[in-house]
Order: sequence, then C-alpha cells, then structure tokens
Amino acid sequence: MEPTAARGSLAGLLGIWGVTRAALLLCVLKVLVFPGPDVTSDVSVIYRGWYDVLVTGTFPQDDVTWQYPPAAALAVLSPAVLPFLEYATAFFVLALAADAVTLALLLRGARGAGRSRRGAWMWVAGVPLLGPTVYARYDVMVTAVAVAGLLAAVRHPRLAGALTAFGALLKVWPALLLLAVRRRSAWVSAAVTGVAVAGLFAVLMPGAFAFLGFQRDRGTEVESLGSLVFHVARHHGWEGKVLLNYGSVEFLGPYVSWVSTGALFLTGAALAWLVLWRLMATRFAPHTAADAAFTAVLLFTVTSRVISPQYLVWLVGTAAVCLCFRESRMGRPAALVLVACPVTTLGFPVWFGHVVASDALGVTLLAVRNGLLVTASLLAARTLWCTTVPTRRQIPTTPGPSWAERTTVSS
Repeated sequence: MEPTAARGSLAGLLGIWGVTRAALLLCVLKVLVFPGPDVTSDVSVIYRGWYDVLVTGTFPQDDVTWQYPPAAALAVLSPAVLPFLEYATAFFVLALAADAVTLALLLRGARGAGRSRRGAWMWVAGVPLLGPTVYARYDVMVTAVAVAGLLAAVRHPRLAGALTAFGALLKVWPALLLLAVRRRSAWVSAAVTGVAVAGLFAVLMPGAFAFLGFQRDRGTEVESLGSLVFHVARHHGWEGKVLLNYGSVEFLGPYVSWVSTGALFLTGAALAWLVLWRLMATRFAPHTAADAAFTAVLLFTVTSRVISPQYLVWLVGTAAVCLCFRESRMGRPAALVLVACPVTTLGFPVWFGHVVASDALGVTLLAVRNGLLVTASLLAARTLWCTTVPTRRQIPTTPGPSWAERTTVSS
C-alpha cells in the first residue's frame, strides 16, 4: 500500500473508532438512551457494592454473584485512580481506555512483513456492534491484556507468559492463550507469575478463591446453547421457571441439571480435542498461537453453561489478533463472529424480554446467534487442524536403499 493511501486508511479507521466509541460512552452515561433494560446497573450497583467490600481488604465471600478470580478485584477497584469522577463514570472511562489500548496494540501488531490491519478493523467494527454492554463490564480490560499477551508470543515469550497468567487471574479464559506456545520460557513465566500473584492475594485478602464454589453451582443461563432445549420445552408443558440465579437469568426446574452436566461434558470433550490437536500438530507458524487461542475460546464459549453478551468481546479480540497475520486462515470464522455480534445485541439488551419469554422472536435470535458461534467453532477447529496437523501423504518418509544398492552392499 502506498504511504498516502496507508495514512488515509489509518485516518479513516481512527475516525470510525472515535465516532463509534463516543456513541458507546454517551449510551453508558445515559446521554443517549439505548433500547432495552439498563446495562449499566452491573457497574453502578453490583461492582460498586463489591468495591465497598474490597476496599476493606477482603473479598465478598458471602456474595454468590462474585464468581471471578482474585485479580478481578483490581478491575473493580480501578475507578479509584480517577477519584474526581463518580464510580460508574470512572469505570466507563477506564473501559474506553482499555478499548483504545487494544486498538493501539492491534495497530502495532499490524506492522511489518506479513502483517495486516484487518485485525484493527475487526476490533473497530466488532465492539460497537455489541452495544454499550462492552463498557458496562470489565471484559474489555481482560481482553486488552489477552491481546497484548498473544501479540507478545511471537517475539517475547516470557512477557507473553506473564501477561497470560495475569489475564487468567482476571477471568480464567486467557489461560487458553498458552495452548500453542512452544517455548518453555513462556510456561515458566506464566507459572511463576500465576503463583506469585495468586499467593499474594491469598495472603493479603481473605476469600480470594471463594469464587470456585460459586461457579460450581451455576445452572443453565437463558442465552446458552443448552438453554434452547428449555426455550422449546416451555411450549410443550415443561414446568420449570426462569429466575435470577447466581447473578444471571437462568432456567430452574426438571432436567436442568442434566443439560448443565451435558454442557460440562462438551467442555471436557473440547478440552480433550485441543490436547489431541496439540499432540498431533507439527507445523507451527507465527500466527498459530493466535489461531489456536481463537479456536479454544470459541469452543469453550459455545459449550459453556453461560454465554453472556460480553463473552463476544473475547472472541472479537482473539479473532482480531489472528487477522493481524496475513497467512492466518481464520477469516471466515472471524466473519461469523462479527455477524453474531449485532444478533447478540438484539438478544440483549434490545429484545431481552422476548428471550426471557421464550417467544418466537427470542428463540429465533438465540438459535441464529448460537448457530453462528457453533459454525464458527467447527470451522475454526477444522482450519486449525488442517493447517497444523500433516496428513499421511504429507508425512515425510526416509526412503530405503534401492535394489541395486542393496545388491552392491551384499556382494
């Protein structure tokens, strides 16, 4: 690309980012009214309540809605760095800052031979399609850390390991980013960082790991893949209910535990497939770590008992890193994730009432969104396998001596 055209493309990208992010910020500040239920109450009520507990030096051990690893406390406490702003406003500003940092990382990752700005465009387009929920959850902060770790994996494995471990202590899923990292230094760095940070929280703040029990007891959330069973069953006499449970809207009643167990089984199957892939893969390129991370996050998202709208932020971020590499073949799964973003926003918050009611519109939205994610998962898994695992025809063999050579040697 010519320098002038490149500058024009960058200016357009930054301009679109600025306009769309200003709109998101105005929505969470309630200057603009976004349709559907208020998505900011998690910050102004739940996060603020946790903040009041965390500043006393302990975790909210008696609150079942606290279901996060110990480093999540840093995200909840982060508005303290902007004491001149009200808590929720400060949080939204910091979410915007994390969004900007992620874009800067992706633009930096686009430099050099074999790189592309497709990843930056993926991020610029995907975030606003998810609506103001992005700024009303701390997932955008976690994604910034994950993107930094994935981009560092190519040349700075120790840094990648440290960032990945820190991200996992923010919200678990970044642990998947190490799946295709081959250098031992990255794993050592991750282990040291993880043990050090977790140990520090365990010593200094009581209840650092209470979240493990709360996560174990969660049910099937109304937006998950398994929930489609009960959305349909409600029209055929199923006697269960939809209630706010463990901080999300879940199905409660007969057979829910079966579906929840089935989701855990599918997650286990996904993990087994990823382990098998890692053992079989032999062709590793600079983009393989990002491709594997994107695939793993997709698989764990679709098999989860909970597919909250903010989970799509993880997918947009990891897909964007893949697209920074021209040779990555994750373009089609990334496009499916991008299409799933506005459908997710229609499901929550715009028409969440229809989802909870299990009416035709609500069930259709869920079926389309989850169908897109399942398709993206299968396509990403197939692509990852085909690009890294050699077939029998591709396995090099060492030819033996010819008949003439054997005859010569024996004589």
